[in-house]
Amino acid sequence: MVVNSSTETIFGTCLLTGGNGYLGTYVRQHLDACGFKVATLGRSENNALVADLSVEMPVINKSFDIVVHCAGKAHSFPKNEHERKAFFDVNLIGTQNLLTALEAAPGLPKHFVFMSSVSVYGLNQGVNVNETQPLQSNYPYGKSKIEAEKLIESWCRQNRVTCLILRLPLLAGKNPPGNLKMMIEGIKKGYYFNISKEPVRKSIVMAEDVAKLIPTTIGMTGTFNLTDGYHPSFQELATLIAKQLRKPKPLSIPNWLCKALIFSSKAFSFISPINAYKFQKLTLSLTFDDSKARSLLRWNPTSVLEAFKL
Repeated sequence: MVVNSSTETIFGTCLLTGGNGYLGTYVRQHLDACGFKVATLGRSENNALVADLSVEMPVINKSFDIVVHCAGKAHSFPKNEHERKAFFDVNLIGTQNLLTALEAAPGLPKHFVFMSSVSVYGLNQGVNVNETQPLQSNYPYGKSKIEAEKLIESWCRQNRVTCLILRLPLLAGKNPPGNLKMMIEGIKKGYYFNISKEPVRKSIVMAEDVAKLIPTTIGMTGTFNLTDGYHPSFQELATLIAKQLRKPKPLSIPNWLCKALIFSSKAFSFISPINAYKFQKLTLSLTFDDSKARSLLRWNPTSVLEAFKL
């Protein structure tokens, strides 16, 4: 791997898993722009290496300077045992198959980057939670990410590979997935409303900022939270989205009504446990501290409220 100091362009080889996913697409584009030769690994035929990591070990016939492991089953509430098991098949067994394949490759990578999640902390609410918080998630997504982190750290230590773990909150960018996508659709169709007039803040980060960080941290080690540092409220996000969609500002319902609905859902099953879980998350603030990344990785993200465009 060579760094051209005059142009700040980084040249090297990279194996990227999940390169066709939401974050992986940003990572691939930015590594390409930095001069990396990127080979993607995934299930579809448009990848350089085709394999379903959850069920098979890929054949890697060349060495890479860095590996960026973005592939994974995204955060969702499992409806049954099969869906619960899928988190461990993809996030844990998939990671094990990748690491075993790297051991069989012509050479080991120098650096490994793993995209983890703040879900590993297992919290529903909190303010400025930092990396010293115990990992105690009881949900399959968070638990599978915890186990994958431990596996990667151990493997990198044994093989003298530098290891960077990035714990990410909600991702923002063009056509975002997950809860942000549902908010956009709700505002478009006129059925979204804010829960509580009090600001409910959540950590969020631009996917592009995460992608831009990776080439600047090659060789660094540690585990880091990444956020935009401001932690916008649902009200601020909804107002921003409504303005861009030229829709009315979403209304808010009072906190007492939210609590009554949650109680009803638990006591009388008026709504499903899945919807009750999502509903409760919308009433509680949960933010994470990224000062460690700002200090050691020179993390300097953009504000989501300034950068987020539909």
